[in-house]
Amino acid sequence: MTQVFARSRSIQTGTFATPVFEAGEGPPLLLLHGNPDTHDVWEPLVARLADRHHCLAPDLPGFGGSAAPRDFDCSLDGHAAWVLQLVDGLALDRVHLAIHDVGATYGMAFASLHADRLASLTIFNGTFFPDYRWHFWARVWRTPGLGEAAMAIANRPLFVREMRRGGPHVPVEYARHAWSQFTWRTRRNVLRWYRAMDPDMYRGWDVRLLAAIGKTRAQVLWGDRDPFIPVATAERFGAPVQHFAESGHWVMQEAPDDAARAIAALVAASPA
Repeated sequence: MTQVFARSRSIQTGTFATPVFEAGEGPPLLLLHGNPDTHDVWEPLVARLADRHHCLAPDLPGFGGSAAPRDFDCSLDGHAAWVLQLVDGLALDRVHLAIHDVGATYGMAFASLHADRLASLTIFNGTFFPDYRWHFWARVWRTPGLGEAAMAIANRPLFVREMRRGGPHVPVEYARHAWSQFTWRTRRNVLRWYRAMDPDMYRGWDVRLLAAIGKTRAQVLWGDRDPFIPVATAERFGAPVQHFAESGHWVMQEAPDDAARAIAALVAASPA
């Protein structure tokens, strides 16, 4: 993979350090990845945005180079607190936020409580609604014993096949790279995160999120061929939606040119 992040630093978030990878100068754009990714999933976007934006991409707790201590709070309050510690540690008053999948849960929890810290919000495929029903792999991971067995038998061909089933235009090279980062520590954290989460936790938070979105410039960039989250979810955030009819769960990998243009336009239209 091309290395687009020119520098990195470590930010103290609670009891552990979070690595943050950076490129470019300009308005601060914080990018929160999902499962099973690391900050690397954003490289195609950052390559297109770093000439005008200060791109900051951390590894979420338990992914990539970020630790996940046993006492890490997996509640939505804990998610929001981690992002707040990150934003404060980066000395950012307000931030343009782009979020995806698990990172969308972190980002939307933060937005629900700290809308005043948002300069803009871009939501890639993710959910924050109590009527959501888990997809097949989430149900497997949430089941004690079965989840551990699924992680134990995971291999690169299966991983790559499932990633490209979820995102039909995800480059094979990226899927193989993501597999190389899917360590046993990450797999254990995936089981822990999915077992701690339940869609009913979003009850009430979804109302706060919609109120927060109403106070900032926001957009939804949605891959319609996502088998994990219903396409109708895209319209529920109360923000303009750009549908990517040929893309799946990973729009930032599958359609980076259009996604980068949409983010740059939103940042440019937002108050300084």
